[in-house]
Amino acid sequence: MTRATLAEVLGPALRDGYAVAGLVTLGWEDMRAYVAAAEAEAVPVILQAGPSCRAHTPLPVLGAMFRHLAEAVSVPVVAHLDHGYSDAECREAIGSGFTSVMFDGSRLPLEENIAQTAAIAAMAHEAGVSCEGEIGFVGYAGGEDSAGTNPAEAARFARETGVDAMAVSVGNTHLQQGREGGLDEARIRAIEALCDVPLVIHGGSGVPLAQRRSLARGSRICKFNIGTELRMVFGRELRAVVARDPGRFDRVAILSELHDPLVSATRDVLRAFKGG
Repeated sequence: MTRATLAEVLGPALRDGYAVAGLVTLGWEDMRAYVAAAEAEAVPVILQAGPSCRAHTPLPVLGAMFRHLAEAVSVPVVAHLDHGYSDAECREAIGSGFTSVMFDGSRLPLEENIAQTAAIAAMAHEAGVSCEGEIGFVGYAGGEDSAGTNPAEAARFARETGVDAMAVSVGNTHLQQGREGGLDEARIRAIEALCDVPLVIHGGSGVPLAQRRSLARGSRICKFNIGTELRMVFGRELRAVVARDPGRFDRVAILSELHDPLVSATRDVLRAFKGG
C-alpha cells in the first residue's frame, strides 16, 4: 500500500529539487490513467478531488477509489481534497480516508483565513493527515480576477496556521487553456525569502513548460496543480473515438480507448517536474 500524506511527498521534493503534480480528477478513467502514468515514470502523484468531482461522486466513494488505486502501485499516492470550503467538508474527507486536505479561505479576510485554516490544520494533523492552505486569491480564466499574494502576509499565514503547504497567487489562473502566460518570479522570490513552507501553484496548466521545469528545480514551489490541460486531452480523445463510430453506445468500450492516450499525456506532464 503506497498511500502517502502531502507532507511525506513534498518534503523530499523540496529537498531534492523537483515538484509533484497535483492532478485534478473527475472520475475513474482519469484517476486510473494518472496513477498508471506515475507508476510508469516512477514518481509520486497527488490525486485531487475538487468541487466538481465531489458534486458528481460522494467523498466516501472517492476515498475508496483513491485507496484502491494506491494499493495497486509502488509509487506514493496522495489522496487530496482540493478546495475544501468548510470544516465539515474537510472532516468528512479525513473520515473517508483522504491523506491530505486543502482548505480554501482565500476569499476571506486575512485574520479569518488564518483562524479557520489553523483550526483545520490542527484537526488534520491530529488525524495524521496533511493540510494545504491558500493565501492570495487565484482567479479564473474568463471569470474572477486574481489578487496576488502579499509576501509579508504569506509569512504570517505560514507561521500562524502550521500548514504543510501554501498555495500562492503569483500570476497563475485556474482553467487557463493556453500557456501564453507565466508566473511572477519576483513575487515568488519575495515570498520564498520570508517563508520556509513548500509552495503550491494552482492553475498550473497555464504555466509554460520551461518555467515549470525551472521552478520545480530551483524554487520552493514543489506542487503544481494540473487539471485543464489533461481534461482537454480527455475531451479531444473522447470526441475522436465517438466520431469514428457514431453508432457505438457502450460507454465502457468507448472510455477504455481513452486510457492509453491519457496515460501518455500525463507522463509528459510528470516528466517536466522531475529532478535534474
